Amino acid sequence: MTVAGATVPARLSVQRRRPTGLLLVLFPVGLLGWLIVYPILNALVTTLTLRTDEGLVLSLDSYVAFFSDPYSLNNLALTFWTTAVCAVLLLVICLPIALYLRFSRGPLSAYVQALAIFPLFVPSVILAYALIRTLGPNGMVDILLNAAGLPKLPSPYLTPWGPVIGLVWDNIPLTVLMLTAGLGQVSDNAVEAARDAGARPRHLLLHIILPQIVNALLVALAFAVLGIFSSFTLPYVLGPASPELMGPYMQRTFADLMQPRMAITQAVITFAICAVFGAFYVRSVIRSREVR
Repeated sequence: MTVAGATVPARLSVQRRRPTGLLLVLFPVGLLGWLIVYPILNALVTTLTLRTDEGLVLSLDSYVAFFSDPYSLNNLALTFWTTAVCAVLLLVICLPIALYLRFSRGPLSAYVQALAIFPLFVPSVILAYALIRTLGPNGMVDILLNAAGLPKLPSPYLTPWGPVIGLVWDNIPLTVLMLTAGLGQVSDNAVEAARDAGARPRHLLLHIILPQIVNALLVALAFAVLGIFSSFTLPYVLGPASPELMGPYMQRTFADLMQPRMAITQAVITFAICAVFGAFYVRSVIRSREVR
């Protein structure tokens, strides 16, 4: 009787708290719908309909024009290439840094972490112009090579590699933080046991560490890909005029060519591609919660 009597008030208390919880999330959910969901639906309607004398009619002409235009497809291909190269470089650069920060016990790790996090506090515009003054024509690298009597190196400025360098540098802090947080889930006991059993560092990485941070890798790469694919400032300042990444391409279509419907079409296509990568992020978060 005591257990049953205690269960009923507990259930009533939970039922009373449900309206309160719904009211607490009502405003942020409504704000999310107003600022994100509504613009998405409005963009879809704008690109899928065409206003005629008879009213609105369904039309796919803007999407047909995009996918039949070689210049648009070249811009999309360049965006895919830049995103893939940046993702690989971020993984190659940030994973060793995160491993060092996770397993290092010396005072030098604090300085390494400070250097890795430093780009987080540098605005993208300042970073872009710093790279121009360093790697651009007649920049610091050219001056040093000239002083040493060496020939000039081809500058990555205004080439596809210009945005790659800037975007990788700009995304290092967040990627390192996410990977370091994921490595925090790796048990020291498992690592020490593998070492006592004679496992080499390569085997530790492949069979002990990487299987436990798969979700962290997917989340870090998803965030990096989403940011890189929709980036604007660094590709606009450092990249070539043709072909160009989707961010500058959308801005130029809207402001310079005065074609808002085509710019919205490019934005919808970019959003659809980013939504695929976002699905990997959501799936990784769900899997990590199920494991817990």
